[in-house]
Amino acid sequence: MKTSKSVLRVTAILAAVMLTGGMSLAAKPVILSAAPITAYAEEEGTFAKNDTFEYKKYSQYVEVTRTFRDSDTLEIPSQIDGLPVKKIGIYGFQLCKAKTIIFPDTLEEIGPYAFGMCENLESVTFPDSVKVIKFHAFECCPKLSEINFPADPVWTGDFTFDETPWLEAQRKKDPLVIVNGSVIDGRTCTGDVVIPKGVTYVATGAFSKNEKITSVKFPASVKHLQENTFWQCSALTSVEMPGVTELGFGVFGDCDKLTDLKISGKLTKIDQYTFTDNDASATITFYGSQSAWNSVQKPDGDAFLQRARLVFDESYQEPQDEVIGDINADGQCDSADAVLLQKHLLTIEFLNEEKAKIADLDKNGKLEASDLALLKQNILKNR
Repeated sequence: MKTSKSVLRVTAILAAVMLTGGMSLAAKPVILSAAPITAYAEEEGTFAKNDTFEYKKYSQYVEVTRTFRDSDTLEIPSQIDGLPVKKIGIYGFQLCKAKTIIFPDTLEEIGPYAFGMCENLESVTFPDSVKVIKFHAFECCPKLSEINFPADPVWTGDFTFDETPWLEAQRKKDPLVIVNGSVIDGRTCTGDVVIPKGVTYVATGAFSKNEKITSVKFPASVKHLQENTFWQCSALTSVEMPGVTELGFGVFGDCDKLTDLKISGKLTKIDQYTFTDNDASATITFYGSQSAWNSVQKPDGDAFLQRARLVFDESYQEPQDEVIGDINADGQCDSADAVLLQKHLLTIEFLNEEKAKIADLDKNGKLEASDLALLKQNILKNR
């Protein structure tokens, strides 16, 4: 029997209330997700305040929860009471009047709804330390047109930048919004979607409620599909995920036309609600043995899995993703690649079309000094 949509919405709301202690007026009717587990020991923390901020103090860090001042520029300190500021709490600066936010290079996590509905906010630059930006964190900021991200992928939640000029501008460039190896949004994509090589993260709810995508193919570099990835994608028929090892809550919820799934033989877990409210009958091609499939942690009695036709393909070889910046195709990104790009920029020796495409690290269609800078960063990171 198909689960009632109203029951699912109630479940979502209750989950959100337990998680956040309340609901924002800007919340949308979608199952909310939890962020990745933070490597901090669970502790209560103690509330405190100074002239500018209210904050929660833990043994190893501080979480800023509120500001008492409204100004055009809001600067969040790197330390309070001798401890690093690593988190911004839920609703922390919602409705603040600032035009610009200056984040400290100690910051690692921005909480749900933290800067939602900040009507004057125009630009933000995230430090390299930021790893997680949770759901609805910057939604409904009508002037937010400039966002500068760290070089490494950032985990983002449902509707993180919804209803901002920045997101609308990115969608006009490409409906598949990718920033530094992370899919931020794909809710305006249509037809068959191919996620490019090098992508490692996909935001929770990245394609949710998209009624126009028909298939999606992921590269092997994507290892996890987060909560609600394809929630209520009513036209979705086929998904290929050769590298995914874990399927989260509601990934294929209410996708009633889903008939073809191709899954990595390295899969280890299917969440109890991955296929919730899904009436489709699918063929699942598992790139591994039946014994490997039997060892996958999955829900007992799941109706979708019970209806599915299983095909085991042990001959499948997982494709190897290209090494980013490997201009000379020797399997690694190193100083030899930097020399080739530098010679091209100095018009000493030119790259052919294929090599130029690899060297265009910022994907703007041109080879520039900025590509060389990104290449050098990548070389240092891989040492």
